[in-house]
Amino acid sequence: MSIPPPPGPQQPQGQYPHGGPGSQAPYAFNPYAPYSPYGSYGRQTPVNGVAIGALVLGVLCFLPAVGLVLGVIALVQIKKRGERGKGMAVAGSVLSSVGLALWVLALSTGAASDVWGGFRDAANGEGTPYALAKGDCFDSPTGNLEGEAYDIDEVPCSGRHDGEVFAVVKLPGGAFPGDDEVTRIADDKCYALQDAYAMDTWAVPDDADVYYFIPSRRSWRFGDREITCLFGSIEENGRLTGSLRNDATTLDADQVAFLQAMQAVDDALAGEPDDYAEDDLLANQTWAGEVADVTGAQAKALTGHTWPAKADEQVAALVKDMRAASKEWTAAAKSPYADDYYEHYDEAYDYVDGPTTVTARKALGLDTTYPTYEDDSEGADGGGSAAA
Repeated sequence: MSIPPPPGPQQPQGQYPHGGPGSQAPYAFNPYAPYSPYGSYGRQTPVNGVAIGALVLGVLCFLPAVGLVLGVIALVQIKKRGERGKGMAVAGSVLSSVGLALWVLALSTGAASDVWGGFRDAANGEGTPYALAKGDCFDSPTGNLEGEAYDIDEVPCSGRHDGEVFAVVKLPGGAFPGDDEVTRIADDKCYALQDAYAMDTWAVPDDADVYYFIPSRRSWRFGDREITCLFGSIEENGRLTGSLRNDATTLDADQVAFLQAMQAVDDALAGEPDDYAEDDLLANQTWAGEVADVTGAQAKALTGHTWPAKADEQVAALVKDMRAASKEWTAAAKSPYADDYYEHYDEAYDYVDGPTTVTARKALGLDTTYPTYEDDSEGADGGGSAAA
């Protein structure tokens, strides 16, 4: 006697509703089948949201302690609820642990404050000193060109301004060379480059001097490799007016030729020994001979240049004085005694930046205001009155 199957979709064993003996019903339900990640109607088991949060915080290392806690909570919830996301929870916990260790190390060494300071400096963008280029003029909110500067405002050079950039020196990469070494390089480079930007040194105001912005140890970490050389006023609350630039971009060929000759003589004169002739006669004799050679060579260079008619006579008069000065420098170089040396020394210096220099400058349209120096309050003979 056969017993009819119970109502419902379940089929008893031994029944083959879709085939004969030996065939298998493709949709038969097995109450002892293992757990499947898919629920009814094929929907996938959800991912634990806390695990996602743990992974995100672990990758960003923004709040490593929170990421680690969320990773632990996610593992407990996944086990209880049967949700997915165990791999994300584990990865988030591991990354957060590493981030937490790095934060502890940074705080203990002070590196965190340096990093924050670097980001703060970089946030100034074009307001940072190393964003300035040759020929730029700017104002400092404090009006101070010394110390650290993070915020500056670029302004037209035609008006009043705190500083004017005349050169930017690139430093090589590698480890930070130290504050003293960077300062030494800035001194050497900036003072050597100022005359290439302001060729007519007579046109530079007496209150203008050389300043520079240099990389700090902190800014070096963020790629700062520039020394910014600039002119600024030495007066308290002083400012510059108009651009100090006078080079091949602003001068004509005659003016450039004249200034190059005069600069060569000035450079030779600047090499005077520190010791007086009575203390080191040989060193002074050697220097006097070098000045004689340079002065004679530049007189020859001026003679070989074709000058405009309005300046030809004036430059010829200057060349005559330069040749006379060269003879005196040669005599000083051969003087056997200090007194004799100084006699020729004084005669030679009477020709330096004298009246013929001023008249030649005037004929060429250059500045005729005789510059003052730290050890020269009156100027050369005739210089002041000729410039008036």
